[in-house]
Amino acid sequence: MDTFIAGLTIFVLALFAGFEIITKVPPTLHTPLMSGANAISGITIVGALLAAGSERDAISSWLGLAAILFATVNVVGGFLVTHRMLSMFRRPSRKDS
Repeated sequence: MDTFIAGLTIFVLALFAGFEIITKVPPTLHTPLMSGANAISGITIVGALLAAGSERDAISSWLGLAAILFATVNVVGGFLVTHRMLSMFRRPSRKDS
C-alpha cells in the first residue's frame, strides 16, 4: 500500500508540473517541443513493448498494451501537428499561384 501511495503522489506531482510547464511555453517553441515530446513517446513505446512482452502477469501485459496504444497515438498526432505547423512556413510553389 505504501508503494501505491508513493506512486500516486509522484503521478499527481508530475501532472501539476507538466501542466505548469506546458502552459508557460511560447508558441514559437511549440514545434521544437513537440519534436522532443515525440522522441520521449518513442522511448515510452519501447518501454511499453517490454512491459507488454513480459509474462509476469496479465495486468502488466494489458497495461503495456494500453501504453503502446496511447504512446503511438501521441507520436502520430505529434508528427501530424508538427507537419501541419511546418507547412504554414513553406513558400508557395509556382503551381499554387
